[in-house]
Amino acid sequence: MTQASEAGVISLSIDNGIAQLRIQRAAKLNCLTLSMLQQLESHLDQIELDSSIRAVVLLADEGKAFCAGADIQAWKDLSPLDMWRLWVQQGHRIFDRLERLRQPVVAVISGLALGGGLELAAAADVRIATKNARFALPEASIATCPGWSGSQRLVKEMGAGWVKAMALFGKWWSAEEALQAGFIQSLAADYQSACDDAQFWAESAARSAPISIQLNKQLVNAAMGVGLASTLEAMASAVAGGTQDALEGKHSFFEKRTPNFEGK
Repeated sequence: MTQASEAGVISLSIDNGIAQLRIQRAAKLNCLTLSMLQQLESHLDQIELDSSIRAVVLLADEGKAFCAGADIQAWKDLSPLDMWRLWVQQGHRIFDRLERLRQPVVAVISGLALGGGLELAAAADVRIATKNARFALPEASIATCPGWSGSQRLVKEMGAGWVKAMALFGKWWSAEEALQAGFIQSLAADYQSACDDAQFWAESAARSAPISIQLNKQLVNAAMGVGLASTLEAMASAVAGGTQDALEGKHSFFEKRTPNFEGK
């Protein structure tokens, strides 16, 4: 095993308008390190600014897990303050960025999605799982709590009862149960089938008008309370900015005269 694979990588590739974010640490159950979180954030910056990207697929190298959460070895010796500052806050910020990414995101979940891995999957727009996928929030078994919005975002996606069963009673959900809960939108027989399905979903989104798709995503997110203020202001600004009065306002400013607004 190379030093790079031991440390873990989240790679970004772009092909024909579809970006692929791939977790590459299968030997360590794709557990996330601070470096991997920072890589993810850097990739999200690039995706957000690239107008050619119309959809995103989030997946992991094939193995036993999609992602088994945060790497306990990386944070076990941190003080409570550093745990909050370095892990919880960064993870929240980066997962929020993923959820609010303007392009639609399709996640492929094969094997285990535990703790932070389940929280990562929850930040996608739709999720495709293999039949061997398993979902859990096992934080209480090591005397901690969900740190990357497992108690918040997951409740909106699955409902409080399903999340409490995991967080309070240690319940592990199967792929079929997650489908019943509405967390999974499609089941696939195996890893390659799930990847093929995700590519189909991404291509379907990429064929539609990109601005409409992105606005639709913001509208649905706003209905769940995600980015409501920014959505309202962005859409109001867009409407106002397309009026004749907006054009008159710009001209009058540069011509240093009083504007003549006509309500058009």
